Amino acid sequence: MKTICIAIAVLTLLCLTGCRMNGRQEQVKLITLDPGHFHASLVQKTMYPQISPDVYVYAPAGSDVQDHLDGIKRFNTRAENPTSWNEIVYTGDDYLQKMLTEKKGNVVVISGKNARKTEYISEAVGAGFNVLADKPMIITWEKFPLLVKAFETADKNKVLLYDIMTERYEITTILQKELSQIPAVFGSLQKGSPDNPAVTKESVHHFCKNVAGNPIKRPAWFFDSAQQGEGLVDVSTHLVDLIQWECFPEKVIDYKTDIQMLSARRRTTPITLPQFQKVTRLDSYPGSLGRYIKDGVVSVYCNGEMIYRINGVCAKVSVTWNFQAPEGAGDTHYSIMRGTNCNLVIQQGAEQNYKPMLYVEAVAGAEIDANLKQAIDTTLQKKYPGIQLEAAGSGKWKVTVPEKYHVGHEAHFTQVMERYLQYLGEGKLPDWEVPNMIAKYYTTTTAQKLAGKQ
Repeated sequence: MKTICIAIAVLTLLCLTGCRMNGRQEQVKLITLDPGHFHASLVQKTMYPQISPDVYVYAPAGSDVQDHLDGIKRFNTRAENPTSWNEIVYTGDDYLQKMLTEKKGNVVVISGKNARKTEYISEAVGAGFNVLADKPMIITWEKFPLLVKAFETADKNKVLLYDIMTERYEITTILQKELSQIPAVFGSLQKGSPDNPAVTKESVHHFCKNVAGNPIKRPAWFFDSAQQGEGLVDVSTHLVDLIQWECFPEKVIDYKTDIQMLSARRRTTPITLPQFQKVTRLDSYPGSLGRYIKDGVVSVYCNGEMIYRINGVCAKVSVTWNFQAPEGAGDTHYSIMRGTNCNLVIQQGAEQNYKPMLYVEAVAGAEIDANLKQAIDTTLQKKYPGIQLEAAGSGKWKVTVPEKYHVGHEAHFTQVMERYLQYLGEGKLPDWEVPNMIAKYYTTTTAQKLAGKQ
């Protein structure tokens, strides 16, 4: 009996601390490949019972990898809930080949220079690694076929290739999606037009801000569109993903038939030398930025707008980068879904104290008061206890959300990792995820290609 009890305890521990990969129960062992973006460290902001504390880092020597290790060190040494990661680092010139041959882990995290990311992904899945990649997976149309091939290779090798879509975990976006799926409240999604899209998502970001309580340090290549990617293929990835995820939940999107790009344009944000010095801690512009410099100012192609049809629905995506937000402000998000009964609107401006807030606006002639109250009180309260409905004018309501749900952008990385660990344990992604990731990157790179011709 004692032997049986011990066996059961061991089996339970394996279920809690491992995941099923290639049909075997294994502990997750992370590899971090060429980290250069702070998102790479945010994946490790907390510990996970399924993941070994030993993390293998393969990268070229330099400030990028050192900044990453410094970030992990801050998590390990913080006063509250410190982590206990053990970073095992290799910085030889052959770092990629070393990672591929040593096979020290089974999940590769990729977040850094975007120019080589598609290559990294392809090599990793080809060698039998699972991959969790920060967005964007590609930044040019020319690499789209390589990404498609990488997904095919991942499927053949029975590994999971997945990107980090943090915005799916933002509470007002979740509630916007939930309400859009209740016909008695929302009706049905309008088709819209290029002049009045059915869905619009806009975001404003800033080069200078705080991350994990510290002033952000940007690498110089962050201002190089050839390395970071233009705005249409970078942050826009999140917005395109949300349109697919909210408007067509769990439905497969075929990029060959379901996406039609209508228009796209791009523009630059000027960055002066003092601004560049403030966020990079460098004294001067590096030579790699020379082609973007005129009259001592770097012009960064980080802003963009696209209008396209997805499954016949007209959608608009817009991204803007400023250097720094006004005092007390931060990155902002605006979103509207137009239904036949009401519009679901997320605003995040001064009136909302720069925190996202969801509004429900009835269209003319629609009576949704009783149905909306019932949806909140009976359906959504069960999933998200504490949310309430507050009148905000004639035919307009505000959905108030308890503070506990506003966990912040950094915490969403933990939520993405937990979901990815779930998929690893199940041995597969949902059937719609891979085709929709491909459709997403087809959309962003098609927009970038079109905007570059104008």
